[in-house]
Amino acid sequence: MAADGPLDDRKSAILRAVVQQYIETAQPVGSTTVAHNPDVGVSSATVRNDMTVLEREGYLAQPHTSAGRVPTEKGYRFFVDGLADADTPSPTNVRAVRDFFATAHGEIESMLRETTRLLASLTHSAAVVVGDAPEVATLRSVQLVDLSPRTVLVVAVLSNGVVLKRTFDPGAGLDGPAGDADLASARALIEATLVGSTVTDLGAGTAPPGVAGAAIADAAVDAVRAAAADAGQQVYVDGAAHVAGSFETRETVEQVLTILEQHFVVVSLLREMIDGGLTVAIGSETGVETLADCALVVAPYSAGGTPAGAIAVLGPTRMDYAETVSTVSVVSRRLSRMLTDGRTAEG
Repeated sequence: MAADGPLDDRKSAILRAVVQQYIETAQPVGSTTVAHNPDVGVSSATVRNDMTVLEREGYLAQPHTSAGRVPTEKGYRFFVDGLADADTPSPTNVRAVRDFFATAHGEIESMLRETTRLLASLTHSAAVVVGDAPEVATLRSVQLVDLSPRTVLVVAVLSNGVVLKRTFDPGAGLDGPAGDADLASARALIEATLVGSTVTDLGAGTAPPGVAGAAIADAAVDAVRAAAADAGQQVYVDGAAHVAGSFETRETVEQVLTILEQHFVVVSLLREMIDGGLTVAIGSETGVETLADCALVVAPYSAGGTPAGAIAVLGPTRMDYAETVSTVSVVSRRLSRMLTDGRTAEG
């Protein structure tokens, strides 16, 4: 939500002080408290007058006549927009992220699950990590492993880091068992003609008929497609326990937990937001009515320059935006670097 007009330096400082104080205490903020903020430097009477103006312009609200002010959605948006060059996370979080990625290993599913747990722990909020569905990822490499005369294991590495495995009978369409030369021809054919295609685009008959290895390549492609269908969408959620202590009413807690359980809603929401890079949606900006009291920080991650999914943190509108935004940003970068360097297991 854009501001009606620019705020002068004094009102900007007062508004930032109110937002920061409310984030820290969850209590309405009075003019005396704001006047003591070193970045404000004016009397409480001046602060009180300016807070009245900020309330009239929609940046602040007064819950009760005798109470201080609290930020509105518009006030939070002004505060967040001032974090365009957010500082790095706290030294504690920087160290935790560094240590995590220095020792992380294993297949992509395990990596994403552990990354979700890390985000939830560092931000004290619910965290979500979504990997692109295998069907929309592209084929990066393929291996064919001869297990027996009638059993071959295909191992396909996708652009989003997912590793698909499936056995198949290479003898279909051949006069006899497949030999090493047949498998080598099939692998070369897949590498030459199919690597770079999405799994959805792969299908029986994709390999040119009559070419050496074509029948085995088609059987391998069918196995990859079947493995992708079984894998389904990757959605990992952690930190739901933090939700209970983040919101005032039981109804809000239940609504947020319900959203987190509805993976299709989460996936759709994140996909709509990641096109703009790291994004913060506050309250109604999420487009989901039941998230009116929430803020969502989302960042994409990639593998080898190819979009691979998104990470997100969901918390109350009074979340610690500076720390959360910087933490999501650094985790996104480190996850992308790890997937690009290929340090997760590929079989």
